[in-house]
Order: sequence, then C-alpha cells, then structure tokens
Amino acid sequence: MSQLNKQIKNPQHEARIFSSRIAFSALLIVLVITIIFSRYFYLQVVKHKELLINSEKNRITTTSIPPARGFIYDRNHKLLVDNVPTYRLQMIPEKVDNIKQSLDELQPFIHISHDRILEIIQQVKNNRVFTPIVIKDKLNEKELANFIARKHNYLGFKAIPYLIRRYKYTDILAHVVGYVGRINNKEMQELDKSRYLGTEYTGKLGLEKFHEDTLHGFPGSLVVETNAKGRILKTLKQNQPLSGKDIVLTIDIELQKIAYNALGELTGSAIAINPNNGEILAMVSKPGFNPNDFVNGMSHAQYETLTKSETKPLFNRSIRGRYEPGSTIKPYIALAGLYYKTINLNYSMFSQGYFQLPNQDRKYHDWKRGGHGDVDIEQSLTQSVNTFYYALAVKLGIDRIHKFLLPFNFGETIGVGLIGEKKGLLPSRVWKEKTKGTIWFPGETVITGIGQGFLVSTPIQLAASLSMLANKGKYFQPHLIKSETQSATSIPFDIPEKYWQTIHKGMIGVIHDIKGTAQVIKKEGYLTAGKSGTSQVYGKKEEDIYTKNLEIPLHLRNHALFIAFAPADDPQIAVVVVAEHGASGSKTAAPIAGKIIEKYLTEVHQKAKL
Repeated sequence: MSQLNKQIKNPQHEARIFSSRIAFSALLIVLVITIIFSRYFYLQVVKHKELLINSEKNRITTTSIPPARGFIYDRNHKLLVDNVPTYRLQMIPEKVDNIKQSLDELQPFIHISHDRILEIIQQVKNNRVFTPIVIKDKLNEKELANFIARKHNYLGFKAIPYLIRRYKYTDILAHVVGYVGRINNKEMQELDKSRYLGTEYTGKLGLEKFHEDTLHGFPGSLVVETNAKGRILKTLKQNQPLSGKDIVLTIDIELQKIAYNALGELTGSAIAINPNNGEILAMVSKPGFNPNDFVNGMSHAQYETLTKSETKPLFNRSIRGRYEPGSTIKPYIALAGLYYKTINLNYSMFSQGYFQLPNQDRKYHDWKRGGHGDVDIEQSLTQSVNTFYYALAVKLGIDRIHKFLLPFNFGETIGVGLIGEKKGLLPSRVWKEKTKGTIWFPGETVITGIGQGFLVSTPIQLAASLSMLANKGKYFQPHLIKSETQSATSIPFDIPEKYWQTIHKGMIGVIHDIKGTAQVIKKEGYLTAGKSGTSQVYGKKEEDIYTKNLEIPLHLRNHALFIAFAPADDPQIAVVVVAEHGASGSKTAAPIAGKIIEKYLTEVHQKAKL
C-alpha cells in the first residue's frame, strides 16, 4: 500500500503544476491591472476634456431666456398690442413613468382632448432626450391652481410662466397688425437661430411679420448649478434678454373704429390718409378676424371656418383687393385732357345719354336716361357724366391716358410695409399685345374713360393717387410707422394751378352743388371734395342699364366706391371707401367716407392742433 502511495505522489510534478498556476495567476493579475490602468489612462487623459464637459453639463445647466416682444401703439400712444403673463404645462418624458396614464389622470382638472393626448404620445417618439413637451398652453386660473395642489403626484410635469401676445383690438385692426404664431420648420431654417433660442413665436402676418426684426429682440441666458435630481442649487450667471423695440403707428385707433363700424354689415375697405405727410390714419379691411386665436394655434375646424367663409375674413382687401375704379378715375382723365390741351377750361359738350364711335352702331350709355344736356368740365364731375368721359378718352387715346396715369401710381404697388400687396393694372397697347396676344380696340379706350374694362386698382393705390390729387401733384409715400417720415416728390407734369382748381371745384360740386351726386354728406363748417364710382361685378345687357341695383341679387350688385378729401381748400385728410356689392357709390360708400372725415376734422384733427 505504501508502495502504491509512493507511485501516486510526485512532488516534482505537483511543484510544476503549482508554479504554473502561480505564473498564470500573476499574468492574469498583470493583465487585469493593465486593462484597468489602460482604461484609467483613456478616461483621465484621452477622454478627459470630453468627460469634463459632460460632467459640467450634468452639474451646470444653461437655459435660454426669450426676449419680451416689443409693444405696438397708435399715433397717440394708446396701447394696441402687448404681452401678458400666463402659464403652460410642460412635461419631460424621461421623468414620467407612464405618460398615457399620467395624461389621463390630469384630464379631470386640466382639459386635454383625446386627440391632443395622441399627438403628445407621437411627439414623445420623435422628441430629443430631455426636451420639454408642451402639454397645454395658457392655463386658466382654475387649471393652474388644481395642478399646483397636485404637482407632487406628477413628477416630470411643470407649470412654466411665459409671456403671451395680446391684441387689444381684434377684428378692427387685425389686417394691419397681423399676428404671431409658432415657428414652423421652414421658418426655423430661415431665422437666425442665435436670436430665437428659447423662442417659439414669430410674426406671421401684417406689421408683426414685416417688422419682426424690430419687435423680436435678443435672448438672454441663465446658468445654474443643479444636483443629480435636477434641483437648482444656485445661480452661477445670468444675462438678461434684450426686449424688442416698441413701434408707434400712424393709425388713430378711434378713427379706425369709426371706419370699421361705418361699413356696417358690408364687406370692403376704408382708408384715410394725411396727404401732407403720407401718414395712414386708418386702414380697415372688413370683415376682420381675431388674431388672438392664432397665437397658440387653433383647431383644424376653426381654421377651416375662416378659410372657407364666403366673406373671406383673412383676405386683406385694402392691399390685395383689386377693383375697377369706376367713375373715381374721371378727375384724372379731366386733368389729362387739360394738360394735353385736348380740351380747355371753356370746353363743354352736349350729353344726350349715350356715346357712339364713328361708323359703329354700339351705344355706350350714360347712367342717366336721356343724358345731362350741356355740361362743362366742372359739371361733368359734379354730375358724373359718362358720355363726357367716353368722348374725352377717345380724344386722348389710350397711349396718353396710360402715360398720364402712371405717375399717379395707377397699376403700381405702393409699399406701405405690409407683405402681400397686389399690383393694380394700368392697361396699354403693349400690355394687351403681350398678355392677350391681340391689338387694342377703340371701344376699350371708351370704357377706360369711366374706369372700367381692364383698369383695376387696390384701395391703398387709390388712396395714394387721391393724396396726390388733393395735394396738387405733391406726393408723400403712404406709411404706417410714425417714425418713417417721408420727403415729398412731385409728378413729372407741369400742371397749371388753374387746372387743379377746376378739377377740385368739380369734386366740391359732387357734395355741395344742387346737382351733386353725394349731397348726403354735406356738412357745415368745411368744404369736402369727392367723387363717387361703381365697379361692375358683371357686364349688363343694354336693357339692364337703368335697372336699379337694389333689384339685382346682392352678389351681382356693383361695388360702391367713393373718394374724398377735406377741407377742400387745405386738405388734411383723404379717404377712399370700397363697399363690396354696395350698389351705389353716392348712397352707400359716400356716407361711410363722410363719417370718417367728420370724426377726423371735428375731433381728431382738432385735438392734434391743441
């Protein structure tokens, strides 16, 4: 047995095995230590800078502070647009265990629609890590109080204070000031990202868009130290944001109200301008809309209601509506006739009720059956004699008409500081051949003389032209910002004073002469010069010429226009009114212009002189 044990035991072999194990263990230990030290070297030396930055990010948080948007005031420094504090509910998805359940639990005391919950859940999937998601904007007092009382149950949710844009005058001023809305992806690519850190809104329409750079301001920043749970321990640095600049408009809000209300149930535009400096005193497009609805977004149903409405409340008629100027063109045609010496101050003609071109059977009718008899230049304006201007247009010819009207801004954009302004159309032989591929016909010249046919204008373009007519050829660029003072320019025609006086007298007669077409707006104390017009909605047959407009369906009635300035001997205000489907310029549009002028001369202008 002992012999067997001796055979089994082999001390040398066991020693070798033991030594090899020791060596392997030592090698393993060296290898592990090498790996550890290599990793240590990698982290402490190679990745030191990157890890230090990440460590600081975990400990130090920088938040952008959006700037307060500049206020908007009227010419008398009445506040039109400001910012008011409110709260929004935000969520950081990574800090919420069950988002769907949490949102469902919030519903009883903070209204969140089912569709909105689905949108939030989808947004979470596409959201960047630890980026807050807005659950609901503009919490009311009850919703805010309910959340604050229960916020300990909703980790990851916070009520965040912010400023929201407020429009104090909604429909009345909507098309002038416009509105702000959330920045979309396309806008984010175009905007200066450094200026919009922490900002969600940008101007979308009107002055809010055109003067975005002025109103927006520059963001600030807040650097704080936080613990592992994100609780703020102390503020390390704070850079205050630079608020946007305020802007003061040329608009008088009280006159704006008068203009809007004077249109009543009609759709259309009313513009008042000071011809002595180009300041726009009122600019209304009716109907308007409530810009506050756009600030935080509206439902698809709400937006469809606006876009599909027959009255087109989002359409700015003042700068985009294109209408035949109708008889409001006659003062310019008469002035052209005098300038080109086609007629003289003593010229008169017999109006028999219609006009015919030589060797043509077609009759171009006057608005008055049987005509007006003998009329001179002044009475042709006072009574708005169509046949006078049919004949005069033919004598002038379309080439001279085009050349004369062009410096009065017909066919041009005015550039009042609102995006989307449309051009008018001042036709010519060249234009027709280029766009229609046909020659200019004599009959087209005839109807151009009374502002019909191809000739179309926007209300703001008519206002710019009227200010030049009132100011006897001197022109100030129409503008909406008070600080944008303008220098005067003059039309390139040397028109004698007596010619201007004749045209003005004819327009004064429209209101103050016994045969005038708009005596209804005559007021004691000052003279008003005006001219009515109608813009055809559809072409009438000869037998319908004398049909009363009120006997025609509303949507087929002519648009009613009226232009006026006062006091006639020293114009301080020029007004253009376009009342869509108003039928009669004298009966419908003139009273609207009269109310605006009376308000300005008896109240607004008098206060300004004090």
